[in-house]
Amino acid sequence: MGWRRAAISGVGVSRQGKLPDETPNSLAAEAFVAALDDAGLRRENVDGLLTMPGTKSPEGAKHYLALGEQLGINPRITGSLSMGGATAGVLIQQAALAIDAGMASTVACVFGDTAKTGGSRFNAAAGTDTDSWGIWGMFGNAANSAFGAQRHMARYGTTSEQLGWVAVTMREHAALNPDAIMRERITLDDHQSSRMIVDPLHLLDCCIISDGAVAVIVTSPERARDARSAPVDIWGMGQGHTLEKLGRPDWWYLPHQADCVSDAYRMAGVSPADIDVAQLYDNFTISVLFWLEHAGFCAPGEAGPFVEGGKRIRLGGDLPVNTAGGNLSESYMQGWLHVVEGVRQLRGECGPRQVDGARLCLVTGRGMTLNTASCLILGGTA
Repeated sequence: MGWRRAAISGVGVSRQGKLPDETPNSLAAEAFVAALDDAGLRRENVDGLLTMPGTKSPEGAKHYLALGEQLGINPRITGSLSMGGATAGVLIQQAALAIDAGMASTVACVFGDTAKTGGSRFNAAAGTDTDSWGIWGMFGNAANSAFGAQRHMARYGTTSEQLGWVAVTMREHAALNPDAIMRERITLDDHQSSRMIVDPLHLLDCCIISDGAVAVIVTSPERARDARSAPVDIWGMGQGHTLEKLGRPDWWYLPHQADCVSDAYRMAGVSPADIDVAQLYDNFTISVLFWLEHAGFCAPGEAGPFVEGGKRIRLGGDLPVNTAGGNLSESYMQGWLHVVEGVRQLRGECGPRQVDGARLCLVTGRGMTLNTASCLILGGTA
């Protein structure tokens, strides 16, 4: 069952937090070495390099050149791509397809950033170079998501308190993760009293900003069986895009996210009922509600009651979500750590936050002006 023509054989994570003496590439190198060690590989075994530039990267689309030189890699395939929070999923998909086509045997997908010390505020005017939404007051990612949150509330009766339960539950999970940046537990009152950023999103509805890096090594299932750590197969993949944005009346609901998950389910031959744990991209709490509906865990408009009280999405619940704390509490690595946590859950490496019997994990990402999305369905090899 499932596509299973490529597998993740290694994951690596650098230090996270505020790291003023580091650069995106120095952190990326740290994560790359950790991923090699996790997989039991040497640098010479890697013949593919796909990278995502950090927010302050001067190389942009040429990022692979600078990082590849620093890592000492001469790959058969390479390149750099930035789709915001969807990039991790998209690059892993590109690596998987290249391996299946015989264009490479082992591909490293790498991201590094110093958004915290570099002063990235993610508050630029939304829109494009030729059509800025700033004249309408749409500044930054929080405004984009607040737009959808307001509409969801008006249409379905979703409340700020329900969003707060997402933040509270993610922090509960982060408290069990020794590597999470925000580990102090919060209450619903803490959420409600935190300052308003863009109505209806409070401070505790928003992700944190971090320095750090992540590397994921993708190879064939056969090669992955020889890895030092237990391999994780890629069962299904999907992407969803809309380039119309505000010109599309239903843009606020992001229906392309449902498309990418549906494609991944179809490829994997599974349904929402088969998913044991979900790592859902959570740049804002409302993001989790949209993903729950788009992934079929509840009907449109029902995600607010689904998360209320946190019982269903916390560890031990019907669908544990973001078991390491997610972007809201673990660290903001633009979705890359969601992949890492998915891999570790399926390997059974998560200690007190381990989901018993986790066999299938759904990982999602979304980015840019909410117009691009990616999905992976990961599964154990047993």
